[in-house]
Amino acid sequence: LPGPPFTHQQTPRKMVYFGQISCEQDTERYLDVVKYVFSSYKKEVPLVINTMGWVKGEGLLLLIDLIRLLSPSHVVQMDLYDLKAMPPLTPEHVQFSAGLHTKGRQQSRCKQLGVGDMESWKYPEGEDMSAAQHKLLYVHPEFPRAGVAAVARVHGCILRDMSILGYLGHLQSPDIGAVLPLHSLVPYQVPFNAVALRVIHAEVAPSNIMYAVNASWVGLCCIPEEVRCQTDGPVLLTQTPICDCLGFGIVRGIDMEKKLYHILTPVPPENLRLVNCLLLGNIAIPNCVLEGQQGIDGEIPYVTSDYNYCI
Repeated sequence: LPGPPFTHQQTPRKMVYFGQISCEQDTERYLDVVKYVFSSYKKEVPLVINTMGWVKGEGLLLLIDLIRLLSPSHVVQMDLYDLKAMPPLTPEHVQFSAGLHTKGRQQSRCKQLGVGDMESWKYPEGEDMSAAQHKLLYVHPEFPRAGVAAVARVHGCILRDMSILGYLGHLQSPDIGAVLPLHSLVPYQVPFNAVALRVIHAEVAPSNIMYAVNASWVGLCCIPEEVRCQTDGPVLLTQTPICDCLGFGIVRGIDMEKKLYHILTPVPPENLRLVNCLLLGNIAIPNCVLEGQQGIDGEIPYVTSDYNYCI
């Protein structure tokens, strides 16, 4: 609300690295992540929940699931200028409409969730999930092109890159002067067997995992289990954990002989000691970071224009 996100970045109280810009391919994990993060809310201050702009089809059904799950006191709904994109999300509509993973009020709670799922869905003060009693604040804009999806997508891509660049800016010296290129900064050396690896958004063969991780943006995470490996690594997870993310980094190189990841990150050392998991998602390093490296003679590492788009 105070302005573009990249201008006032703060360390979150609780953060999970979902690893994709959309939850469309894994809505169940998205809900599990929301529940995990929401569990740390102690109700000592008001909470504003900024939901996604995906409000059509399954996105609307997922939004109904979220309203049931989080039991907000107020829902602010902003419509399009010349199009009703969705019905008013009144308490009655939320109660009686089927969500993506939940049913409406006409079903019993056991049927809604299945007996095996009962323990995993916790609601505030034992409140029934279908008993939404929020107040709806409906906003209808009076100016053209408000909420146009194509414009929002382009702006979202730019703001996402700016947020990553703003985050990487913490690697620079606070003194005003020349910006140092990433290849001139000293990375942390992390042994293969000290952290577990997981690619979130795709299936990658173990033989190709290092190709995927090299020169990538990764979430620096903390899983509750101790990372154990009989060899010198790498340690590969078979499932995507839902765990605390303490920050982000770039794997700027991999030393296969010494079994080391070289990682650049602004996360302070006292927090890095807790990191035991690297999650690789579908979030790319902005092109300008790689293309704008200064002091490189010849070809720029990791950048190519000789690419066959027919592959």
